[in-house]
Amino acid sequence: MTKKAFIFDLDGVIVDTARYHYLAWQKIAKELNINFTLEHNELLKGVSRVRSLDIILELGNVEASQEDKNKWLIQKNEEYLSYLVDMDQSEILPGVIPVLKYLKEKNQAIALGSASKNARPILEKTGIIYYFDVIVDGNDVTNAKPDPEVFLIAAKLLGAKPEDAIVFEDSVAGVQAANIGNMTSIGIGEEKTLHEAKYIFEDFTHIDLSFIEGLINKKAE
Repeated sequence: MTKKAFIFDLDGVIVDTARYHYLAWQKIAKELNINFTLEHNELLKGVSRVRSLDIILELGNVEASQEDKNKWLIQKNEEYLSYLVDMDQSEILPGVIPVLKYLKEKNQAIALGSASKNARPILEKTGIIYYFDVIVDGNDVTNAKPDPEVFLIAAKLLGAKPEDAIVFEDSVAGVQAANIGNMTSIGIGEEKTLHEAKYIFEDFTHIDLSFIEGLINKKAE
């Protein structure tokens, strides 16, 4: 059996913490009298915390000092973390666990590749951290997606060539990062949004394990 590197994004792929990010950012935006909607929130998917704040400020045409930005960044993270206190395995998105179990049974290399700086505590709280051989998060990278840095680091740590890596992503920037990194991109979400991905599934419940088996045995193109 061949061995591949399976790399998973976190928010929107393994767990649905995106709504917590939205609520935390919305609170900041409200204080600044900025109208921040769920549609606006789509602009923040796969984007760093610093860039996310800049996008929100741009939406409201708000100029701010670096001191104020730093204050809001800390405030946002504290607000977000408050939502994570009671996280448990129920937060894991449907269909994810069977895929992780199958990959472990097949002795495949598994990594997390996320912009989140809270990836480790989230994986611990949801009880699935042991599935991952490698965790690369926002603390380990300098370049945000669509730069492929996070995925390239993950593949290297797993001892895999980029062409032998498969990336699961829910954001346009994440799919682009996988493609730029010469990896197989699998979009989790809406086809109209993630059309650049090589494969697209609404969620993990739509992924048959025979498809995963095919990825494992497929030769790099």
